[in-house]
Amino acid sequence: MVALKLFRRDATKSGVTEVTPRLAEVEADVQGLVEENMEMLLGVRFLASEYGTGPVHGGRIDSLGLDEDGSPVIVEYKRGVDAGVINQGLFYLSWLVDHRAEFEHLVRDRLGVTAASQVLWSGPRLICIAGDFTRYDVHAVREHRCAIDLVRYRLFGSDLLGLETVASVSSGTRVTRQARWQAVAQAAAGVQGASMAELVSAVDEALLGLGDGVNRVERKMYRAYQRLRNFACVCPPQRSKLLVYLKVDPKEIVLVPGFTRDVSGLGRHGTGDLEVQLRTPKDVERAQALFRASYAAA
Repeated sequence: MVALKLFRRDATKSGVTEVTPRLAEVEADVQGLVEENMEMLLGVRFLASEYGTGPVHGGRIDSLGLDEDGSPVIVEYKRGVDAGVINQGLFYLSWLVDHRAEFEHLVRDRLGVTAASQVLWSGPRLICIAGDFTRYDVHAVREHRCAIDLVRYRLFGSDLLGLETVASVSSGTRVTRQARWQAVAQAAAGVQGASMAELVSAVDEALLGLGDGVNRVERKMYRAYQRLRNFACVCPPQRSKLLVYLKVDPKEIVLVPGFTRDVSGLGRHGTGDLEVQLRTPKDVERAQALFRASYAAA
């Protein structure tokens, strides 16, 4: 984001005007903006602000939330560069894991019984949003086994916010083992198991290869691929096809029967309103543009 330059086109002249990036005046401005729009910005449902951790820990978590896959999320903010933001967040993450019942009670109060029963404790996340990070910060998160996202923000003019993922690391428990899905593919497809397993591998390679910082998260009923937010969800293989759900507006593309389907408003596993049905490696090639569009939207 530091290297990003943003320009506003002048409607009356044949020229452009640079919109100068800036930091927030106070940390609370960033926190308030994100909390008010957390689901849109981060794919996280907001639960609480300045959540007290009790007299023993003696701290306050900036923001608590629940992501699209049911993973608990802690969000910590810093106006500029602060070497302590990661350690502070990890301290609160440790507290959170030790207070699961308290967190689930909060989810039940704010989001309902169903959401509380589906909390995914295998991969709680820490998202640090700051004006900038050092190379030491990036190295530090890669040494941890926790799921950590470092997000750099910039404000442009009076009404524009930019977010850039500087580093994103999955915890070991959140990364799906390919062998497990290979076995599911073969069991689901019978004599066609080998070809279905190859299809699963091709889709996995295509989605992970879209860019740096793609995380793969396993839920019971689907596998999610995410940046800060999910951009693709892959369901376990069926006998003859693999279903992928993408964050693409079905109304903005030409739907092809047997290949793409509008599932907005329909019950399904995973997130995304566009269903893509894959049966052969050629279908994976056909879906590449849709994969990229969904990745860009996340």
